[in-house]
Amino acid sequence: MGLTYLHTMVRVKDLEKSMAFYELLGLKETRRYESEAGRFTLLFLAPPGQEDAPIELTYNWDGDDDLPSDSRHFGHLAYGVDNIYETCQHLQDNGVVINRPPRDGRMAFVRSPDNISVELLQNGQALEPAEPWASMESAGHW
Repeated sequence: MGLTYLHTMVRVKDLEKSMAFYELLGLKETRRYESEAGRFTLLFLAPPGQEDAPIELTYNWDGDDDLPSDSRHFGHLAYGVDNIYETCQHLQDNGVVINRPPRDGRMAFVRSPDNISVELLQNGQALEPAEPWASMESAGHW
């Protein structure tokens, strides 16, 4: 029996806000499907060169009142980054709260506009602990 990873689907309330967040992480739109009859948009984003590992943002045009305010039941998405400090600084400079700072030079958590937890992991070995991250407190849930 063969098994192939296809994608992870995340329901979103505001497609533009969510798309902007994932683009800050470095994901690029690879495909879009809009259904007039079903009144929804499916937007697929993936890291450049990894188009076979996308996330699917599902946006219901008429709103999505059933979407919980805290999506912890989902778990999290995880992405490896070349420099966790530079990535977190870029996100923070663009208004993203670093919920779990990379105090250890290896792992951080942020949340999307729809409260999806996103884990960022340093590719390879952890970086040496550095300020301001080493002494930064966690913010909210991650």
